[in-house]
Amino acid sequence: QVQLVESGGGLVQAGGSLRLSCAASGRTCSAYHMGWFRQAPGKEREFVAAITWSAVSTYYANSVKGRFTISRDNAKNTVYLQMNSLEPEDTAVYYCAASSSYRGSDRGRYDYWGQGTQVTVSS
Repeated sequence: QVQLVESGGGLVQAGGSLRLSCAASGRTCSAYHMGWFRQAPGKEREFVAAITWSAVSTYYANSVKGRFTISRDNAKNTVYLQMNSLEPEDTAVYYCAASSSYRGSDRGRYDYWGQGTQVTVSS
């Protein structure tokens, strides 16, 4: 069992940056592949980025590639999402998720989820 808590969301102007954090407790997060997803009002939850437990491989949605960077610090049990060049279309609740065996974009394959953190980008 692992508990995930996101932080770092807020209100930012278009073109700005935010860094989200996801702190894991319970079983060490180094045992899990981690992902970030987001959900805008009236839309389905969508994949943003993922990182393997060793951080050797990362994956990104096309919409954020080149602007967002996922990273992790297993010593701190924390995963990060650095978001640059933010656009109003990035406005959503951002969730982190953990999987013991899957690495990728399918939200149904993740075992644990955080409660989310709101990101709002104004134009």
